[in-house]
Amino acid sequence: MTTALWLQQTAAALLPLAGLDVAISDVRLEARRLLGDVLEITPTALQLRLHDLLSDAELALLADALQRRLQGEPLAYITGRWWFWDLELEVAPCTLIPRPDTELLVEQALALSLPTKAKVLDLGTGTGAIALALAKAKPDWQLYAVDFNADAVALAQRNQQRLQLHNCQIFQSDWFSAVAGQGVDLRFDLIVSNPPYIDAEDPHLQQGDVKFEPLSALVAPMAGLADLQHICQQAPEFLTNGGWLWLEHGYQQAEAVQQLLQTAGFSEVSSRRDYAGQWRISGGCFRTQN
Repeated sequence: MTTALWLQQTAAALLPLAGLDVAISDVRLEARRLLGDVLEITPTALQLRLHDLLSDAELALLADALQRRLQGEPLAYITGRWWFWDLELEVAPCTLIPRPDTELLVEQALALSLPTKAKVLDLGTGTGAIALALAKAKPDWQLYAVDFNADAVALAQRNQQRLQLHNCQIFQSDWFSAVAGQGVDLRFDLIVSNPPYIDAEDPHLQQGDVKFEPLSALVAPMAGLADLQHICQQAPEFLTNGGWLWLEHGYQQAEAVQQLLQTAGFSEVSSRRDYAGQWRISGGCFRTQN
């Protein structure tokens, strides 16, 4: 079978998934990514191989990958890689697949007027996406990234090492619990987090890629607000005077998160919409009383 024929047949096989999974807007693109990622072929090389015959070993690999995709498994988990900001990251089922909406936290962080050598803490780092994107964009910043899941920490550390971003320290911690033990000055100029914020009863947990991702990284008690509340309450202890906290949350949670921030003593509280027009991140500034 030629590469071009495999692409045509795969696109046809994937067609029933279009419209059911928001990650698939173009099945031909999905087929190309499946082929390119599984066989580690660049887009340019793929164009040059369209009339080449695939080997039996390549066909076996692709057949297995296609079957997994047709069963709903996310392409990112099949190929073990995904893209966030300007980074290619290793991904695995131990943590969430980075999403474009989370890039809002990176945009917001870069828009803030922070010190030249700012210290930034990323809570619940997962793949390391937010911290590593900031570490690359701001070489003079010092990033600290934590996750309670040891497998996620190891994954983020592999991404850091491969990207050679030496201004980022990644370690295991249940939110703030182990930060002091790392010999880190406890005050940060910015804390960012994409914590679990989905209600356990939310029907979206049974749809699309989400049903393959770890519930521990998605679901929180108190209708999804428990971890957001914990971070808001604890963050002032770890922020410099004038330091910022920015959080990702559910589209319907902006008002509740703003209230959590204000109750915790934050000022200049505001929210930003994601690329679909939904309220997606909220944050505020913490200033100590004179």
